[in-house]
Amino acid sequence: MTIPDSMCSMMENGSIEFPCTPEEERRIIQELTNKAEFNLKEGDLVYVISTRWYTAWQRYTGQPVVAYTFDQPLAVPNTAERPGPIDNSDIIVRGCDSDCDDAQLLRTLQEGLDYELVPKEAWEKLFEWYKGGPALPRKVISVGDNKQLSVEVFPLCLNIIDSKDKSEKVLRLSKKASLRKLYERVCGLKGIVLEKAKIWDYFNKKKHTLLAASDLTLEESNLQMDQDILLEVQAEGFQPPSFGMDSTGNNLALVPVEPMRSSVTIAGGPTFSNGFSNGYTSSIHQQSSSSSTLGDMEDGYENQRNTTKGESGGLAGLQNLGNTCFMNSALQCLVHTPPLAEYFLQDYSDEINRHNPLGMHGELALVFGELLRKLWSSGRTSVAPRAFKGKLGRFAPQFSGYNQHDSQELLAFLLDGLHEDLNRVKQKPYIETKDSDGRPDEEVADELWRYHKARNDSVIVDVCQGQYKSTLCCPDCNKISITFDPFMYLSLPLPSTATRIMTVTVFYGDGSGLPMPYTVTVSRDGCYKDLLQALGTESCLQSDEYLLLAEVYDHRIFRYLDNSSDQLHSIKDDEHIVAYRLPKRAARLTKLEICHRFLEKCSIDSSKAGERKLFLTPLVTFLEEPATGVNIDLAVDRMLSPLRRKSYFKTHDLGDGENGSASEVIEPGNNFSTQSGSIVKSADDIEPEGSSRSELSFHLCITDERGSSCRPIVNDTPIKHGTGGIVKVFLDWTDKEHESFDPSYLKDLPEVHKSGLTVKKTKPEAISLFSCLEAFLKEEPLGPDDMWYCPRCKEHRQATKKLDLWRLPDILVFHLKRFSYSRWLKNKIDTFVNFPIHNLDLSKYVKSKTASDGAHVYELFAVSNHYGSLGGGHYSAYCKLVDENKWYHFDDSHVSSVAESDIKTSAAYVLFYQRVKVQENGTTGGPSHNHTS
Repeated sequence: MTIPDSMCSMMENGSIEFPCTPEEERRIIQELTNKAEFNLKEGDLVYVISTRWYTAWQRYTGQPVVAYTFDQPLAVPNTAERPGPIDNSDIIVRGCDSDCDDAQLLRTLQEGLDYELVPKEAWEKLFEWYKGGPALPRKVISVGDNKQLSVEVFPLCLNIIDSKDKSEKVLRLSKKASLRKLYERVCGLKGIVLEKAKIWDYFNKKKHTLLAASDLTLEESNLQMDQDILLEVQAEGFQPPSFGMDSTGNNLALVPVEPMRSSVTIAGGPTFSNGFSNGYTSSIHQQSSSSSTLGDMEDGYENQRNTTKGESGGLAGLQNLGNTCFMNSALQCLVHTPPLAEYFLQDYSDEINRHNPLGMHGELALVFGELLRKLWSSGRTSVAPRAFKGKLGRFAPQFSGYNQHDSQELLAFLLDGLHEDLNRVKQKPYIETKDSDGRPDEEVADELWRYHKARNDSVIVDVCQGQYKSTLCCPDCNKISITFDPFMYLSLPLPSTATRIMTVTVFYGDGSGLPMPYTVTVSRDGCYKDLLQALGTESCLQSDEYLLLAEVYDHRIFRYLDNSSDQLHSIKDDEHIVAYRLPKRAARLTKLEICHRFLEKCSIDSSKAGERKLFLTPLVTFLEEPATGVNIDLAVDRMLSPLRRKSYFKTHDLGDGENGSASEVIEPGNNFSTQSGSIVKSADDIEPEGSSRSELSFHLCITDERGSSCRPIVNDTPIKHGTGGIVKVFLDWTDKEHESFDPSYLKDLPEVHKSGLTVKKTKPEAISLFSCLEAFLKEEPLGPDDMWYCPRCKEHRQATKKLDLWRLPDILVFHLKRFSYSRWLKNKIDTFVNFPIHNLDLSKYVKSKTASDGAHVYELFAVSNHYGSLGGGHYSAYCKLVDENKWYHFDDSHVSSVAESDIKTSAAYVLFYQRVKVQENGTTGGPSHNHTS
């Protein structure tokens, strides 16, 4: 390991002295981080640092570390080794000069998985101690209308194309930088004066807008990651035209390519997309319009109050602006929702609510409506939704930037945002709801629906909102509370039919038996509690006992699995899991953790000869107070007693004595001698002055949480327990222990699951949409973090909850909950869900006896798909053109026809259904269009 000269000094005895101890380093960095986070403001610098190096530093300073992957947690052992210089080489683009101030990060990085963020003060202290680099400073910016602070890890990358020689150069700049700053940077790179330069928005290699040096930001100018900008340099003696200047002589930020012909938009209101009006009077059905103007345009605003679907309308794709496939998938599903398409193709200007404090001043409805019109215009030219993405990032900062997001979360935001922007209720009345008090459900449901409609009345409510019944029951007093709540979509759990075979080795915590591996079958989506119950049944656990789960890594206990609600997904098949069988009373006592060591007498590396190394499986027991050396010695003897060799009893047999039992003949090892040759700086074999080792049976050393320090245990010295009430000791095995005990029982722990032992791989069983719906509606207890306040008991109770469908909307959206999240990981469930395309009949699930919404039969018309793993996957959409009765696959800008038989896949994530209207004779016909405009 190379150690910079500036971070250490050499002591007289030749050992290295560091400026701080590991504990001091941890404390200093923690204090600096806490102070910086409290005072964080816009413009501050935060530094990106490699997770690989940072976790090594955390382990060195004694911090608990769990490195994450997208499907499993990665066990990282503790180590006392000091890390080398800061090394960020694994997170920057190869070939980048490590000394440059503008090192480029890899685009696939994820915070917490690949990199960490540390404040400037903490970085400077780490750099002072360790040197290295390169330094990767990033600015804190404010995003959205609410000025939420965020670190801009990935600045905007723009590709400068010089119109003179077609040369290209990449420029990285904050999206909050002004166009004036852009001009300064570009002119500085090219060595030209600012007055002679013109920069064009050159998205898709086409001139869109002349960007003038102003205070408008790059984000407000709708410039996207990796897009082109065109630099034009005026020739000597050329006098620029006066356009681009306002009446006061100031530069205008944006100058449209086409002359402005109208200030009227589709919805009849002012435009907001690019800060200028951009009207076109030519017919959208003309070939010239669809092939040139419309092909080059983004989702800006047009001037048509009423638009009709053009020939081949609805077949335009959406360009990917950088990990925006999630947005494109959700948008295509909404755009192809028949009643919404019909609504936004009409004049909806009178319904825009610009004064709703819960809305977005009508801007979201406007920009969505214009995008929908563009996609329904004739032609199949793909559209770049730059203006829409700009509005989305402004009103929902969580979707800004260029990271992958969840299409369902975006869908939820859009439906709610469109509703508030189009809410016909300008002044919401205050309504005090009444308790049901035993009234008929129909009466209470209708009353609450009227109250809801009195405050919420929009096209979204008309076609997308339904109502469900929620019943809560107190487990103590049986108090029942019934409410009726609106819903926009139904998030359905996936009841897994798949099980998981897990092997866990159970150790007796009182030394009453040998360890025994048990193989149990549990639900793949279960939690630790399910595993504990299965193990308890198999091992005949007594009522006064409990099991303590732990993961063993490198002959240490890496972590205790003590949160029974954590998901089993956090346990990998190749890990080694143990369960310590302890009396329940031990939960209140100090726990003793025993790790085993042996003396390596010879080694290929001569420097390691005589070093003590860990081996075997750790044991866990409990200590009676007071925790002294004698008590620890007795506890170790108790835990090893099942391992005693038979030959030991013969050797120590007293002969023909009457009561020559094992307990009577075992000698306490008075002739114990210490081992020599331990590693430098180890206190394992140092005999404290004035102490007598002969009183203890074993050579024991107490250690800290990381196992980095070591102090021999003597007879009467009181022992203080560490974190969590645990005392950790090393048991050093000598020839005497090997002669007396058989360590083979503590070797070779089985893995949780050995895939090679699987006899036959069976195809995963499919589940139906109905089973998902039934799992959503079934009665279940509330979680411990979601307790219900019982008005009768006047206490929070873990009540049972039962849901029932009461009123269904014309457009019914099902969200399949494929993603699960826990403290350890994020996981995706790829189970195939068999969902009907035609005649989805939900009549038996609707509990209202007086439902006047017609038949409860639905037809599928759109699917949002997610392929691949969480974080690195891809979204697309299947949408049906109802008028043509044909299905199409919308994969960003690529649109292709698809057979109806290919719609059902395991990638289905969000399902869109439309109610089938009821004919006069009572039969079902085509899709229903019952919404109010």
